[in-house]
Amino acid sequence: MHATRRHFLFGSAAGASLLRAEEIAGRGVTPRGTARAVVFFNLNGGPSHLDTFDPKDGPWNPRDVDLRQSGPFAYSNRYFPRLARHFSDLLIVRSAAGWEAAHERAQFYMQTAHSQNPALAGETPHIGAVVAREKGSNGILPPFLSFNQTGLQGAKFLGGLFEPMMPPATRTGITTLSHNHFGAVAQSMDRFNRRFGLLEALDAPLRQIPMNEAMAAYAGYYARARAMMYNDAVDQVFKFSVDDENRYGANGVGRAAIVARNAIRANNGAIFFNITQGGWDLHDSQFTAATSIYTLTRDLDMAVSALADDLKASGEFKETLIVVMGEFGRTPGPLNSRSGRDHYRNVQSIAMMGGGIRGNRIIGATDAQGSVITDFGWSGNRPIYPEDVTASIYSAIGVDWTKSVLDTPSRRRYDFIVGAKDGTFNPIDEFWG
Repeated sequence: MHATRRHFLFGSAAGASLLRAEEIAGRGVTPRGTARAVVFFNLNGGPSHLDTFDPKDGPWNPRDVDLRQSGPFAYSNRYFPRLARHFSDLLIVRSAAGWEAAHERAQFYMQTAHSQNPALAGETPHIGAVVAREKGSNGILPPFLSFNQTGLQGAKFLGGLFEPMMPPATRTGITTLSHNHFGAVAQSMDRFNRRFGLLEALDAPLRQIPMNEAMAAYAGYYARARAMMYNDAVDQVFKFSVDDENRYGANGVGRAAIVARNAIRANNGAIFFNITQGGWDLHDSQFTAATSIYTLTRDLDMAVSALADDLKASGEFKETLIVVMGEFGRTPGPLNSRSGRDHYRNVQSIAMMGGGIRGNRIIGATDAQGSVITDFGWSGNRPIYPEDVTASIYSAIGVDWTKSVLDTPSRRRYDFIVGAKDGTFNPIDEFWG
């Protein structure tokens, strides 16, 4: 059988050196390295900038919107009363824009910083997988954790070692981390270890020369999963109290944020956290639907603010980059005929804090209806695109955003960010002030 790179990667230590040999260095840039972890809140469905981070006084607002001004921030005290406590650390970007206005394609762009090309989808990993590959440590936990996300792009050709772990976020944690069905814990663990050893012996030929990509990915992840078994430190990362659950909002996005907090505090390998909050595709009844602007902003407000509170209290806030964004904005000005907003890629807003970002600032501005960018607010004098945001994330966590990899299945070059080598897209220096 012909030995591919994946055979080396999963069957011997030589794979790592071979993979690195087939990389292309970038422009010789120096990443900032101001963060050791990234928490990325993916607002799936496309949040309205007018109803989140770029509010305007207009007839489209509900009566209880309670718009206020605090320093540079215009905000709704109805939607974000808790986040307002963190304005000194918060950066709002109001001059962002997307390339796509369809959910699937725009989600792909946000997850990968690449356009969705069916021919190359298998060679276009999630940015969390890139971070995992470049910065992943020898910690017990996988470097990339993802919550609440369907249609996650994953590691693709980068291999199983960098696939995201997608655990449940519940107070009881992960029940399969131990199999205590055979008496005492020590007895159960001994029996498990003997069974696992037998499995490794039987599987050895297939692990050394996997038959296909799926088997290679499975083999790469298997050993890491085994290391997590019967480990109290790992077990505690995924458990939390009722008080914490309520303080974070007792919902999916809040529970995921608690696990991210626990993992960041534990510092045992996990460094990129994708937390998805669905429901933002509010074409209809955006203030009266069961899932509405009210419920979505409440849940987001509680989760992000509690996460910031706890990371500040334990000292990890300054080295944790928190990014909150969706795939695009929503139609500006008055609501549509169904009391909602439709897709709009020309303007969107992003919130960031921690990880060296300088807060208490707004970058960019839009007109009175949020329809056009009137001030880009940074030296590039153009909209800030997903590639720029991703380059900024890479730079913050210490990844060379201009790097490429030649060793793809098709032998086409994979650029971490297309256009980074010639300077078309770069980290936004103004994020750091």
